[in-house]
Amino acid sequence: MTTSVRDLQERGLGATLRRDAWWMQPAVTALILGSFAIYATWAAWVGIHYEWGPYLSPFYSPYIKTTWWPLSPAFLILVFPLGFRSTCYYYRKAYYRAFFLDPAACAVGEARHGYKGETKFPFILQNLHRFFMYAAVIFIFILAYDVFLAIRWPTGGLNPDGTIPAGSSFGFGMGVGSLMMAINVILLSCYTFGCHSLRHLIGGQVDCFSCARGGRARFEMWRGVSVLNRHHMLFAWCSLFSVALTDLYIRLCAIGIIHDVRLF
Repeated sequence: MTTSVRDLQERGLGATLRRDAWWMQPAVTALILGSFAIYATWAAWVGIHYEWGPYLSPFYSPYIKTTWWPLSPAFLILVFPLGFRSTCYYYRKAYYRAFFLDPAACAVGEARHGYKGETKFPFILQNLHRFFMYAAVIFIFILAYDVFLAIRWPTGGLNPDGTIPAGSSFGFGMGVGSLMMAINVILLSCYTFGCHSLRHLIGGQVDCFSCARGGRARFEMWRGVSVLNRHHMLFAWCSLFSVALTDLYIRLCAIGIIHDVRLF
């Protein structure tokens, strides 16, 4: 007696002929994304220990200090990078499978059998991805400026609590935190500039680069974005870890659990 695809679908969620551990990938994805979401929410909520010396956590950059906002300043800006990641084409596939089990894996039965795409609320909001991409590009330059500030050290040193003394003069210097912030910007840049929407924006509507205005420059940009786009999944995960680890390092320095190592 054979089992048809229709029979498997009618059995519902998890029905499959696969004998491998197909559930492992969505389970690990759910664990990592869920852990990051919990940590990022906590780090943004507490509103303290997000800067030490010239270092500023990427969760709080750009730092907006106001009197009218009662919550943590991180919530004023996190909506943009969070919106960019949550609407990302790769992350959508990842968390649809991990959290909604839709589908859980290839050739594995799912809970629903009618597919309507992303045509209804809230999934129709995924169409905002391109607009979040514009904001994400701006954030890259803001974070790069933070790296520039992170290599400007007060010549007289820091106060015991890790703050910069008033009236300090600055010189070039780099610590482990500076290096981590720089690596974070590089990984975020590779992830952002490898975005599918950016690739389409540059060359997706061009049938003939040699016929288009500025075609040569657009072609070279499109090729560069395409190189990054081939490794979009890798940069998506690496940049996710780098953001969290950079915040954690600065936070531990600010609390006093660890001490930043001055490289030069």
